[in-house]
Parts: sequence; C-alpha cells; structure tokens
Amino acid sequence: MTSVPHDPAVTSDADSAEQPPRVHLKPAAPATGDPGHVDGAWWPRSRDLAAELPVLFAALATRLGAIERMAYNLDEWQPVARRLEVGATRVTLGGFHYQGANTIDVADSRGRRVTLLVVPPETPAANARKIALAAADDRNIERVDTLLARVAGRNGMPRPRPASE
Repeated sequence: MTSVPHDPAVTSDADSAEQPPRVHLKPAAPATGDPGHVDGAWWPRSRDLAAELPVLFAALATRLGAIERMAYNLDEWQPVARRLEVGATRVTLGGFHYQGANTIDVADSRGRRVTLLVVPPETPAANARKIALAAADDRNIERVDTLLARVAGRNGMPRPRPASE
C-alpha cells in the first residue's frame, strides 16, 4: 500500500494547496476487470474540485505521471470548468451522472487509469482513515458501497450532500 501522509487534525477550511493529500493507493497491480473495485481512496477536504485536484494529481503523479483526464459524479461535487490547468498540464474533467457514486477515475496520456473511492469530506476522521486504509489494502476486492458500509458502519457515514447545497 502506498500512502501519502494523513493528518486527521487538519480541518477542511485550510488551504488545500498547502495541505498534504489524503490519498492511499494499493500497490501497482493489474486491474481486476471488475468496475466495482478500486485502486485506493481519497479523502478530499471539500467538494470543490478546482481547489482539491491539484494536490491529488501531484500525489498520483508517481503512479501515473502527468494526468490527462478525470471523470467524476456530477451529483457529488460543486460545478467546475471542463478543463483545469495543473502546472504546465491541462486536464480534461468529465462530470457524469452515471459515474459511480463515491468514485473518481483518473487517467494519464498512455491510458493508464486509477479508480479511487472518494471518502465524503464530511466523514469523521477516524472513519475516513479506516475506509481509506481498507480500500488501499492490496487484498481487498470489495465494492465501494460495501467498503463504506462495512468499515464505517451504517450510522458512521454521512449521506453525500448534493453539490447544489
């Protein structure tokens, strides 16, 4: 498992660009082929993709290199432009209603892709850490909904708020 330092004491109102990304990745391995499985987890500080993505993409650069595109669920994030400048790279963002709940897909120019479970930003720190570590366990092949329910428990996960709130 590859982890980026995680500080549960960090608050969501801090500047994301100055905070370490809260990302946990499984070791690089061939994809299972099951669309429900994830390659790790990300616990963003907010639902503002424009603010959150530069730090995430920097963390994923060791696995993918320069990020070319990302798909996200439209119902879970604040509106964002279709293109995002990250350093010298332009990333195409695709918001879709059919993108899996609590997931994002990130791809590089060579077609390599990672699917991450997105731990809702409002999740309590202890639960978020458990979920992220379980998702990044290389033996774990559970689906996103199962991971969220099993690890955090039914009452431990807040319901995702619509992006319009």
